Amino acid sequence: MDIIDLKQPELYFNRELGLLEFNRRVLAQARDEATPLLERLRFLCIASTNLDEFFEIRVAGLKQRVELGAVQPSGPDNRTPQEILKAVSGQAHELMDEQYRVLNEVLIPRLAEREIRLIRRTEWTEAQEAWVRKYFEESLLPVLSPLGLDPAHPFPRILNKSLNFIVSLEGRDAFGRSAEVAVAQAPRALPRIIQLPMEESGSGPFDFVFLSSVIHAYIDQQFPGMRVTGCYQFRVTRNSDLFVDEEEIDDLLRAVEGELASRRYGAAVRLEVAHDCPEDMVEYLLHKFQLGRDDLYQVNGPVNLNRLAAVCDLVDRPDVKYPGFSSGLPARLIGSPDLFEVLRKQDVLLHHPFESFLPVVDLLRQAAADPEVLAIKQSLYRTGPDSAIVDALVTAAQAGKEVTVVIELRAR
Repeated sequence: MDIIDLKQPELYFNRELGLLEFNRRVLAQARDEATPLLERLRFLCIASTNLDEFFEIRVAGLKQRVELGAVQPSGPDNRTPQEILKAVSGQAHELMDEQYRVLNEVLIPRLAEREIRLIRRTEWTEAQEAWVRKYFEESLLPVLSPLGLDPAHPFPRILNKSLNFIVSLEGRDAFGRSAEVAVAQAPRALPRIIQLPMEESGSGPFDFVFLSSVIHAYIDQQFPGMRVTGCYQFRVTRNSDLFVDEEEIDDLLRAVEGELASRRYGAAVRLEVAHDCPEDMVEYLLHKFQLGRDDLYQVNGPVNLNRLAAVCDLVDRPDVKYPGFSSGLPARLIGSPDLFEVLRKQDVLLHHPFESFLPVVDLLRQAAADPEVLAIKQSLYRTGPDSAIVDALVTAAQAGKEVTVVIELRAR
């Protein structure tokens, strides 16, 4: 029997390319005709979110290694950072092209057949256009602050993954100033998907317009006295990895908080622009973000696909979603309000998500209120601003119990 040399590079998949292949399988769920329609849209959004994180962490790390001059192959597949970046670029471009093909050629037409419409601005009726104009003037115009670019007003700082527009102009503004280019940033608080009201716009019950379409249609109101000759959306993805030297710091929490604040403006790793953006505008943006052509992704649709997930939440249609699921309880917990009494007899194994997590919360609440409990010690993998677990732990601490919790601050 021949002995296999396990160090042969061809026996191994590259880690980064493997992640892209996984995301390709997620996207395949958006094409699966057996999947409920809105769940297919949700899978498309998940694929988009995964790809964002891939660029923020994996591609950013590869670019850093290249900038530091790393040329030696690494990993079991024996590839250099430059080779991996080139392969990643090719596959990521194919993947993003397929995302927008699925959106434009498959999902939008299928949704329209089920009376869920994502209406482009070229398709607005007069009533819809009148409502959208009013919405722009009342809700968007007061919060948009475009910046005309000139020597006194340099290119603004662009937040990671924010929606922006680059605008080409002619003429002079009300103060006699001329500017050929302006940048408008859409505040993150604005919804990226806007539902049209049936009564005022004569729309169907589930008709939506893109925020980018609304801004594009009426951006000229931001530049009185000037002529808008072009308006193109763009989005930049930045390095969002955290750099914390745990051996050189005294307070990990404070160090992580500092990194979180700064990573919104990390080095650019990807530029997404509208597919019809002129070449001179594209080159201008690439220059400003210090990116190359391999980092450019021209897309036919909204640059932030993950925000389409709002449609899944706004449409209350069980016929286009997975059936609702309610997790159950182990038989020995049903009708047993005293969890300590149950556990004195026998351990209980909970199988999540098929069985409810509520008994864990109830156990902590009971422990917090029980005078016989002196201390609670646990690890907490991840939490949020509104956590029943944290509330129970705080209640226990306020009751005089010793509460010790190890909380994850970093995933890597």
